[in-house]
Amino acid sequence: MSEISILENVRLAPYSTFRTGGPARFFTEPSGEDELIEAFRFAEEKALEVFILGNGSNCLISDKGFDGLVIRIGKLMGGISSETGDDGLTYVTAGAGCLLSRFGNYCADLGLEGAEFACGIPGTVGGAVFMNAGAYGREIKDIAVSVRYLENNEIKEIKASECGFGYRTSIFAEKSGKGETPVILSMKAALPKGDKDKILAYCTELKQKRTSSQPLDVPSAGSTFKRPEGYFAARLIEDSGLKGFALDDSGAQVSPKHSGFIVNNNGTATAADILKLIDFVADKVYKDTGVRLEREVRLVGGFGGEG
Repeated sequence: MSEISILENVRLAPYSTFRTGGPARFFTEPSGEDELIEAFRFAEEKALEVFILGNGSNCLISDKGFDGLVIRIGKLMGGISSETGDDGLTYVTAGAGCLLSRFGNYCADLGLEGAEFACGIPGTVGGAVFMNAGAYGREIKDIAVSVRYLENNEIKEIKASECGFGYRTSIFAEKSGKGETPVILSMKAALPKGDKDKILAYCTELKQKRTSSQPLDVPSAGSTFKRPEGYFAARLIEDSGLKGFALDDSGAQVSPKHSGFIVNNNGTATAADILKLIDFVADKVYKDTGVRLEREVRLVGGFGGEG
């Protein structure tokens, strides 16, 4: 077994798409399952809290950082492969650190239907499984067959039907909410063959839609709020007169391009600035409409009374 590299006092802002975040007390990026287990043993020996970080695209990391061990599941655990089943479907297995966009493009290049929605989504396969990511009417639950994960230093594999997939949630998110730390290792998806030219054209169409409608050139964490039942968060925010709104000149702003995104212009806002604006928007929408917006963005580290 190789000895894992544990770094100290690593600034987390470069690992967050919001470009915010103080230092992690300890930080590691394992190259495989053995090193991942070793990292958990290190945390247990030192009684450290553990946070699992993927592409950092759905979280707001505190300016104080994280006083524990951050385990980043990145490209070192991001392999991808495929095989054809006896049923004619193609089974694609992607490591948790594989970028979801890479997974989507890989499937499209093989002429496989059903993963086009993934081509433009930031984040990793692990994060996508964790929150049942989706776009344009499709979600991870629609293509997943099984998931491998690490829990209590034991590797387990369960069927997708056992993953508790719901709107932006899963059994893994529920466990995390209870203070447990399951780590997704890989996902196996099943996809049928289709017309490759049409699939590639559809991927291009979805990417163009995303580029034209979302502020992809500005640091953000994607959609800030979950979609309230019966409503669209962006519409509620816009109807409250908050599209393009900023509380101050920190750089935190409701995107003038898509009001469902809060952005960090020039990367100058702190995490506290961003959270202050998030809370203001949620309170204003609730006051105007009676609908309480729920954050889709996860808070990491200490935020005073939150986090």
